[in-house]
Amino acid sequence: MVIDPHAHMISRTTDDYQAMADAGVVAVIEPAFWVGQPRTHVGSYIDYLSAILGFERFRAGQFGVRHYCTIGLNSKEANDEALAEAVMDILPRFALKEGVVAIGEIGYDEQTPLEDRYFRRQLDLALELDLPVLIHTPHRDKKRGTSRSMDVCEEHGVPPSRVIVDHNNEETVAEVLERGYWAAFSIYPSTKMGDARMVEILRRYGSERIIVNSACDWGISDPLAVPRTAHLALERGLPPGDVHDACYANALAAFGQSGQMAESDWLAPPPIDQRTLFEGNSILRGGRPPVIEQQS
Repeated sequence: MVIDPHAHMISRTTDDYQAMADAGVVAVIEPAFWVGQPRTHVGSYIDYLSAILGFERFRAGQFGVRHYCTIGLNSKEANDEALAEAVMDILPRFALKEGVVAIGEIGYDEQTPLEDRYFRRQLDLALELDLPVLIHTPHRDKKRGTSRSMDVCEEHGVPPSRVIVDHNNEETVAEVLERGYWAAFSIYPSTKMGDARMVEILRRYGSERIIVNSACDWGISDPLAVPRTAHLALERGLPPGDVHDACYANALAAFGQSGQMAESDWLAPPPIDQRTLFEGNSILRGGRPPVIEQQS
């Protein structure tokens, strides 16, 4: 069993859910993020958040994958002040929904004053709602942005044990671990982190507070990155316990602090019945026969 704790499944196909289930992915977490082009109205945000809380959870469940999400205003769109203010007004009502396991992904992109303002406001929201925080570290000037993100968390009194710092690399991992944060890594082709590099990080640092994810989205990315990395790590002789922690147990421990995610969710799931509809809609097309599991 593995967990993919960072997967933008709204941009993936239904076949991806089937492939993930076949590869042993028992749960995914879908962070709220940028959709590839700027949103211009808060209504677009409302529909997006409703989709990752609603239809995506249904769609995943049709293949036996448990679906959770994180709720937040992403750093890129924080630079549109009018939009950001409107989104901040509606975030609390979404963050209180069932299946929300963190505020995120939030943090810095270009490290602008507006990004800083809304990052801080969302940290305060996480404290108010007693939710963990998922940090997006910037693709440019990553080391400074990562350090700054942790500094701001500490200024606001957010315990490191409640913060998952994502998109780490060899340049950032030591500081993140030394300061007591969860260090997440996105196995994303050609950028962020490759699976072979990830195996060497696990060999060097061990698995304590390290989390592997795919960050699969609308770009060139791999929804099977977590199980592939787990298999590669085992092939290269890493201890099975370390692989289990990095690809399963640590994600459960970190995001389980929300009280919204428990191992029993997938160890004793409801039976799959693909005849089920979501607001009148089915995942089935073209007369495809439904999968129907019997109640055990």
